[in-house]
Amino acid sequence: MAQSTSSKFEIRPVETPADRKTFIRMPARLYGDDPNYVAPLEYELSARIDPARNPLLAASPHRLWVAYANGEPVGRIAAIVNMSHLDRHQDGAGHFGFLEAANDSALMDALMTTAADWLRAQGSMRIAGPFNFSVNEECGLLIDGFDTPPYIMMPHGRPYYKDHLERLGYSKATDMHALEWLPVRDFIPERRLAFVDKALNKPSVTIRNLKAGDLLGDIRTIIDIYNDAWSDNWGFIPFGEDHARHMAKELKPIIQEHNVVLCYYKGEPAAFGLVLPNINRAIHDFGGKLFPFNWAKFLWRLKVKGIDQSRMPLMGVRKKLQGKPVGAAFAYKIIDMVNGANIDHGVTHSELSWILDDNKDMLNMLLDMGSRIYKTYRIYEKPL
Repeated sequence: MAQSTSSKFEIRPVETPADRKTFIRMPARLYGDDPNYVAPLEYELSARIDPARNPLLAASPHRLWVAYANGEPVGRIAAIVNMSHLDRHQDGAGHFGFLEAANDSALMDALMTTAADWLRAQGSMRIAGPFNFSVNEECGLLIDGFDTPPYIMMPHGRPYYKDHLERLGYSKATDMHALEWLPVRDFIPERRLAFVDKALNKPSVTIRNLKAGDLLGDIRTIIDIYNDAWSDNWGFIPFGEDHARHMAKELKPIIQEHNVVLCYYKGEPAAFGLVLPNINRAIHDFGGKLFPFNWAKFLWRLKVKGIDQSRMPLMGVRKKLQGKPVGAAFAYKIIDMVNGANIDHGVTHSELSWILDDNKDMLNMLLDMGSRIYKTYRIYEKPL
């Protein structure tokens, strides 16, 4: 495949295993002076950009590039025609992601032009992102909250990325927020607690934690609820069976029974909450390398020492229960259960993320509980 050039930079497509390794490791060059950067595990990122191991990529045209200056990697970008997104939204949008680059206007211009030109050649009418590679994976450009490390499955970035994208004519599509939560017991006011107890203290309500021996079955239940609960959200893409199996495989090493709550109403799965230990807390000094020597250290930090941070990436209540007392009570109960269990396991800081800027009901509920917005991520878009 032809490579593109500018007066200063050469943009090469990723085609070989060596190219992939360069693509994965390139950001470490940019963040050497940033104490909040956490290098993702190379084996995990390698799987995510491999069509043989990421079911999304097997069905979606995509391309990765690395930018070079004087033979040294200085930037990277990816583009994808996400067929699941197009099937759902039919908006003609192609997506960019994995954007990392030095603070150079010509470099950013070359990277964004390369992705946009490729997407245009695929028939895309708009470009939007960043998505790595999907709204169900890492997405959004960090625009506020650079002073703390990212939690698991959340992106980091440089403040100048926003300036370059806006200079190039990209505009806001939507914002998403991460909220910081300092776990405390008895955070639900007594009056609201009485409402929760009244709504849920019924024979028609059953609430349980994860069944360790049936992780795949519980993941399927979570996905069934999620695909209904989130279906009207901005950018929503449903999960399928291949994603269920992929998720169960990815989560198995780190999932904890007390961090999954499933709620049933009249015999039907009705709501769920999923919390993950903040693995970034355990791998911050690994430089992205888990094998061969960091594996034992990781297991000790996860299983013995314990991780004092957690993130709730997913919670959902079926649409027919949203806005009804039992639906609101499920949401409070889920947070109350995982909050208490995490305190018991030594968790002192949590993140609730991400929440769409227009999801005012959820934002208000979480803010009323004592959380605060401390990071904001933006999806940008531009006509092609």
